[in-house]
Amino acid sequence: MSDDIKKQTTSLSEFDNELASLNMRGQWQYDSLLERVIGGPKPAGVPYLWKWETVHEKLLEACDVMPESYTARRNFSFMNPGLERGGTTQTLIMGMQIVRPGEVAWAHRHTIGAVRFVVEGGEQLYTTVNGERLLMEPNDLILTPNWNWHDHHNETDKNAIWVDALDVPLVLALNQIFYEPFGETTQPQRESSADYWSRRGSLVRPAWEQRPEQNFPFRYPWHEVSAQLHEMAGSEGSPYDDIVLEYVNPFTGSSALPTMGCNIQMLRPGFVGKSHRQTSSAVYFVVEGEGTTVVGDEEINWSARDSFVVPNWIPHHHINRSKSREAILFSINDIPVLQGLGLYHEDPENTIRTRPLPPLLA
Repeated sequence: MSDDIKKQTTSLSEFDNELASLNMRGQWQYDSLLERVIGGPKPAGVPYLWKWETVHEKLLEACDVMPESYTARRNFSFMNPGLERGGTTQTLIMGMQIVRPGEVAWAHRHTIGAVRFVVEGGEQLYTTVNGERLLMEPNDLILTPNWNWHDHHNETDKNAIWVDALDVPLVLALNQIFYEPFGETTQPQRESSADYWSRRGSLVRPAWEQRPEQNFPFRYPWHEVSAQLHEMAGSEGSPYDDIVLEYVNPFTGSSALPTMGCNIQMLRPGFVGKSHRQTSSAVYFVVEGEGTTVVGDEEINWSARDSFVVPNWIPHHHINRSKSREAILFSINDIPVLQGLGLYHEDPENTIRTRPLPPLLA
């Protein structure tokens, strides 16, 4: 080794600086980082509550300050104060949208996946997804998979409001954003509901056709979901989430969207859940009732139509404060992504699809 080279590498720090000048880095520099995550990742963001009274007030103000909204997307997102990059969690962004009577939110598509949970709607409120008209009645869930054309129509005489949840932070992190306006206000609608892909998700289906597996429009009507939720109230449920049901892809039984899982859960009167933590993050909308979610050392006291966030890998549990009334929560999570990558984990135990079915009687 020459004297010049020895002089350049007389210390490790000097060697590190030399590598940096060559756009290289020694793996030994990551040792301190790895030591910090021995117990798991640091939660991304902080628990936070958005009260319905405040959100609703600002939605109405948006109608005043934007009497003509052009694309009729008076939508604002819930920004987690603990995330520098923005978003409600590190992978999800949740917010609310209001559309005034007679408005149409112009057609477009993007590689971002989205779900809509209706807060205030009716039979004349609908989203058109790839030509299929999907009604938006209160508490319905509407899927807008990535790269599907979609536009929203409010033909009622009242304001329409819904929860928006999208995988924007995830898609941005992967640098996979594509966006395309349709070019006209609305897209053409299929003339016959017999041609709707979403109708192929029922209990009986055309025997002569191929079956779509993902990226198809779909509506989960609340009257069907609510009936199933209440029917399951007689079961044991989960010690962590009580009666929790997953919205599933009707063709494959997998999550609602490849990047987002959706749950509806009932906390029966007086329920106090066990504490657990998950490598996934979740955003919640309170359908009805009132309760408390303890996240780490913080208590989030919620009531109907509030929204809140539970970051990843932080202990939390739910409490229904009422001894006589149930509480119902709708939530969106990033579990499908983590499961696909083999990164999903719970502490103290995994709870998803682990218990056996009810036993046979004979």
